[in-house]
Amino acid sequence: MSTLQPAPVPHLYLLAFDHQQPFEHSLLGLSAPPTPDEADTIRHLKTLIYTGFLLARRQGVEHEGAGILVDAHYGADVAKHALDEGILLALSVERSGQDEFDFENGEDFGTHIETFDPAFTQVQVLYNPDGDQAMNARQRERLARLTDWLQTHGRRFLFELRVPPTQEQLDVVEGDTDRYDLELRPSLMVRAMSELQAGGVEPDIWKVEGLDRPADCLRVARQARNGGRAHVSCIVLDGNTDWERLEHRLRVAAPIPGFIGFAIGHTTWWEPLQALHERQLTAAEAAQRICENYQRALITWNKAVLHSAVQVREELSPS
Repeated sequence: MSTLQPAPVPHLYLLAFDHQQPFEHSLLGLSAPPTPDEADTIRHLKTLIYTGFLLARRQGVEHEGAGILVDAHYGADVAKHALDEGILLALSVERSGQDEFDFENGEDFGTHIETFDPAFTQVQVLYNPDGDQAMNARQRERLARLTDWLQTHGRRFLFELRVPPTQEQLDVVEGDTDRYDLELRPSLMVRAMSELQAGGVEPDIWKVEGLDRPADCLRVARQARNGGRAHVSCIVLDGNTDWERLEHRLRVAAPIPGFIGFAIGHTTWWEPLQALHERQLTAAEAAQRICENYQRALITWNKAVLHSAVQVREELSPS
């Protein structure tokens, strides 16, 4: 079968709220599957996050590359509204809360994707090259099948790569996750990407955990584009981090060729939603706070890109 390769994307700035467990467990404190009323509450919260994104658009956020990442389980109405409004939509298709990747809709994933018609189909994958080898092989096989389907149908693939540490790796850094992020994770990310590529997994965009050093970002970007993959790019995800670290990692990645933006979620909406849940903010105030947080990330990214461009011009200018 012939394959269709979508045109490269120059920029991508996603507000991500495809999460399920943080809403069910951390925010609402549920220990059992949500009741219909509780599920409606989660849908309402996701609509509120989307409202924050719409506010940012109305307040001047550039439209090119700005979009949302949402799940169909709680965010179907948001996804449909975004499509109707011409907003860039990324849709997650993995089964939430699993250590091993599988499809939310089983082998009917293609019909599910075509129903929503997103600009990007996203999966979140936990993959440590030193982890469970049998599980890694099963994940590669499923993800290669998804790659084949997406390429055959001319659809873009957004791949969120998470590299959780093994116990042995944590022992090496004496349980210090900051040391793991700095000393071990960058090389593990590159190895994971290489193994996945060799297994037939071909994202258009790699969504990767933030890195603290430009050299590590460059290694990741080069692996993404290795072997004639010049159309492939990377974006930064936030994870459960604070603003100081997130902004540092955005500044580190923004000037690196091959990094084209970010997908930020928890950092932008967790505190406003928690304050809303505790009745410290109104819904309108929470939406505005989410709007401002999204704008803050975009400003940080664009300033870093501009600063890098100015530095290059100064270095190239005759003395």
